[in-house]
Amino acid sequence: MLKIAVLVSGGGTNLQAVMDAIDDQTITNTKIEVVISNNKNAYALERAAKKGIPNLCISPKDFADRAEFNRVFLEKLNSYHVDLVVLAGFLVVIPPEMIAEYKNKIINIHPSLIPSFCGTGYYGLKVHEGVLERGVKVTGATVHFVDEGTDTGPIILQKAVEVQSDDTPEILQRRVMEEAEWKILPQAIDLIANDRVVVEDHKTRIR
Repeated sequence: MLKIAVLVSGGGTNLQAVMDAIDDQTITNTKIEVVISNNKNAYALERAAKKGIPNLCISPKDFADRAEFNRVFLEKLNSYHVDLVVLAGFLVVIPPEMIAEYKNKIINIHPSLIPSFCGTGYYGLKVHEGVLERGVKVTGATVHFVDEGTDTGPIILQKAVEVQSDDTPEILQRRVMEEAEWKILPQAIDLIANDRVVVEDHKTRIR
C-alpha cells in the first residue's frame, strides 16, 4: 500500500480528484495518510476533513524564520512515514533538505507543458490586463518529480489541451484542470503505487 501525503494551499480541486480516484479505484493500492496546508483557510483542509483524512496547517507565518519552518515541516511530514509526497497546488518552495530526503518521492502537477513553459506564467501563455495574449495554440499539464531546480525534475506524464480562440483565462484554467490535471495526477499516482515508474539518468520510464 502506497502511503501518500498531499500538500495544498487553496481550494483543493486536485486533492478532490485524487480522493475521487481512490474511491472509484482509478488509483489502486494507495492511501492518503495526511493533507498538509500552509494556509489555515484552505478549503482543501475541509475536503480532507469530510473524508476523515488527518489534516493540518503549518504556516511559515507562525515561525521566526524560514529555516525553523522548514525544520518543523519536515519533522511533521516524517512523522507520518509516507512513501510519496504529492504537491497539489502547494505554494511554498520545497527546501533542499526535504528534496534530498525524499529523492524521487515528491511529485508535482504543473499547469503547462514543461520544459517549454517552466516556472511562473499562466498555462504557458501571457496574460495582459486579464486577456490572454495569443500565439501558443496548445497548453496542458505535466506531472513530474521534484528536484532542486524549478520544474526541472523527471517528467512522468503530460497531457495537451487546445487553446480556443475565445478562451478567457478562467475558461482555459478550468479546461486544463478538467481535461489534464484531474486525469494525469491520479494516473501518475497509480503508476507509482504499482511500481511502474522507474527513474534512470534523470528520465522516467513507465514499465
